Amino acid sequence: MNYPFHLYLLAAIYVFAGVMHFIKPKTYLRIMPRYLPNPKLLVSLSGIAEIALGIGLCFPATKNLSIYGIIAMLAVFLLVHFYMLSGEKQSAGIPKWILILRIPLQFALMYWAFSYLAY
Repeated sequence: MNYPFHLYLLAAIYVFAGVMHFIKPKTYLRIMPRYLPNPKLLVSLSGIAEIALGIGLCFPATKNLSIYGIIAMLAVFLLVHFYMLSGEKQSAGIPKWILILRIPLQFALMYWAFSYLAY
């Protein structure tokens, strides 16, 4: 099936983001909430999930499951976004206004994925 180019763009964004978990793991470890166990494993698992879900968007048999997986993953990632707002050290040096804007961005990304259920 031929999907619109922007679905493939979304897939590429998630695959790229997932690969970055393995290229720059320290970046992700810095923002991992301290109350979660085994942060290295969680960074790796979230990277694998992003890669798998991004690839899954490209195939009719897995597209809808990947969409629901992306929405669930982004909902879980809200924990990280709120954690980063909890203090200066947790913010990893990112300005507070950017951290605040990232929260509605999560919902926009959820909607972007959700919009492909009709295809």
